[in-house]
Amino acid sequence: MSHSKEAKTAYNLNKLQKRLRRLAGQAIGDFNMIEEGDRVMVCLSGGKDSYTLLDVLQHLQRVAPIKFDVFAINLDQKQPGFPEHILPEYLDGLGIEYKIVEEDTYSIVKDKIPEGKTTCSLCSRLRRGILYRTAKEMGATKIALGHHRDDMIETMFLNMFYGGKLKGMPAKLMSDDGQHMVIRPLAYCKEADIEQYATAQAFPIIPCNLCGSQENLQRKHVKAMLHEWNKSNPGRIESIFTAMQNVVPSHLADGELFDFKNLQTGEVIDGGDIALDKPEFKEPVMAQEEEDNSVKIQPIELV
Repeated sequence: MSHSKEAKTAYNLNKLQKRLRRLAGQAIGDFNMIEEGDRVMVCLSGGKDSYTLLDVLQHLQRVAPIKFDVFAINLDQKQPGFPEHILPEYLDGLGIEYKIVEEDTYSIVKDKIPEGKTTCSLCSRLRRGILYRTAKEMGATKIALGHHRDDMIETMFLNMFYGGKLKGMPAKLMSDDGQHMVIRPLAYCKEADIEQYATAQAFPIIPCNLCGSQENLQRKHVKAMLHEWNKSNPGRIESIFTAMQNVVPSHLADGELFDFKNLQTGEVIDGGDIALDKPEFKEPVMAQEEEDNSVKIQPIELV
């Protein structure tokens, strides 16, 4: 590789790294994900998303004017052929606190789910319970997951198409029992950026082969649909994600969310009858690749 090509590659990687750090910091600030004294448990699966999440949070930990701890957790589900040495070696190299939790969820899933059926739902429930238990044992105040913007959008469409709900994957979530706070610092980051970054950083990726060749077909179909939309209409994905942050309950149809029954004349809500006018749609705006390296953890600005 020529010197000029090496310099360009390094420049692009630096630009990508800054963008991921900036967007993660923005999401953390917008949702107040991390606060002074937090002990953040990063769930490391061995995939591109969780490696990137750990990398970004370690950087923010170094530069943030607030103090918070970061440690990693991996759930060894006893899948046949799982390379048990990879994550400990990687984490030892980072010098970070970590714990490998060994639970044979593989056998449970294989026993409970008929051959050929999707195992993701049961596997996810089992993992969640184990991670919550481990978070309590380790004194974690926040549980950080590596889901990104594309995951959030795909989940919204999955719920619409197959669940009959206008519901997505929140950037910050309280657990069912109210004891754990789940955060997704990569909520504003694109999967394509994360994939490119993981490749450039040569993270030791461990594929999930619990299901063998089985895939979650519903999510696969939604992902393919969104990919096609993005190809034919650049900017549409950005517009969808913006819409998820601009909800107008009075212009939907959920009587629990908005009191349509008691709506009376005399009060104009959310623009009133302009909703009946022909809508004026703007051209989708592509996300700008800013080189600003400043990020925020509420309410303090980072460098």
